[in-house]
Amino acid sequence: MISDVYTKKQIEVLRQTVNKDWFITLLHGAKRSGKTKINNDLFLFELRRVRKIADEEGIKEPMYILAGVSSSTIQKNILQELYNMYNIEPKFDKHGNFKLFGVKVVQAYTGNIGGVGAIRGMTAHGAYVNEASLARQEVFGEIVSRCSGTGARILADTNPDSPEHWLKKEYIDKKNENVKSFQFQLDDNTFLSQRYRENIKAATPSGMFYDRDINGLWVSADGVVYQDFDASKHYIHSKDLPSLSTFYCGVDWGYEHWGSIVVFGETDDGTAYLIEEHAAQFEEIDYWVEVAKGIQERYGKKVPFWCDSARPEHVVRFQRERINAFNADKARLSGVEAVAKRFKTDKLFICQDKVEKFKTEIYQYIWDKKKGEPIKEFDDVLDAVRYAIYNQSKPKAKIKSFKRGL
Repeated sequence: MISDVYTKKQIEVLRQTVNKDWFITLLHGAKRSGKTKINNDLFLFELRRVRKIADEEGIKEPMYILAGVSSSTIQKNILQELYNMYNIEPKFDKHGNFKLFGVKVVQAYTGNIGGVGAIRGMTAHGAYVNEASLARQEVFGEIVSRCSGTGARILADTNPDSPEHWLKKEYIDKKNENVKSFQFQLDDNTFLSQRYRENIKAATPSGMFYDRDINGLWVSADGVVYQDFDASKHYIHSKDLPSLSTFYCGVDWGYEHWGSIVVFGETDDGTAYLIEEHAAQFEEIDYWVEVAKGIQERYGKKVPFWCDSARPEHVVRFQRERINAFNADKARLSGVEAVAKRFKTDKLFICQDKVEKFKTEIYQYIWDKKKGEPIKEFDDVLDAVRYAIYNQSKPKAKIKSFKRGL
């Protein structure tokens, strides 16, 4: 039965798209809700349909666009899944293109304007755009304009973003009989167990992250960024610290605005504790070198420092001083979500007697409603917190951890 393969929501998409005419089908909504799975299957259906049209028109090699933010996201979200489900393993030419069902599939990368070089001038019989909200608008427009072959159609999927995002305003909100859009929620994916879905809900930060990731809504952020921070629960006294085994730091450079270095300790179960805050104005790099060396004396020479990459000369100075410094991945939303998730799941605590600026910033760090990102104010210590937590939590960062008994 079809219900053994697809959820009710996916079946709804099939009923509205298979054997019906449309130009763009856009699936949007919550993470893990089944959007990409059904679009991957529609992608295969579309390639067979394109081959049939090409045969009728005498076209030897019809072309189709497969687009994503990068080659790695296309591989992870689409090609790997097709291999896992159907044992489809394309053979790539030197340009990264491949043939499937007699159709030449040309990859395009939507994360920057140069990523569409491969499709300029081509006539495509369709396109599949993964993670469409992350695409540059002009790149998405170029893909649409290339789809001029007979019967060309475009598949797209995306997680929600700001309600002011061009994709929502131009392709979801505007009434167009040739554009079909379907909104997904986490609970639409009934192949995920109820227990798993409830656990995901419990671990997702409140506010914007929950509305987008669980309910699939295009919402703006509002109010304080870390809504799940609870002073009565997340502040502890340093005398009550448990045994800590892993130590790492976050660094936000400053001069006129405050610079900061924060130190975290983690228990073996991955619970993080902010155990030191160093914040100062009008200090040169020599000062921060001395602060870092003091931290090394207390926690070991190999403690990693995840640094703001905006001042590469400072990072180099740290490295020259044999301080274990790295350029931090500064992704704002992903980093904020990593910190917020720890507050939501009670995996991040703050030593109240070891911080000062954190106490004021945590309540004044608020969202920019229009941009859907935190306002760049009251973030000197919180940026350092974000660099440390987000980068240390990445799998590749684990080799840079320094373990030592306190």
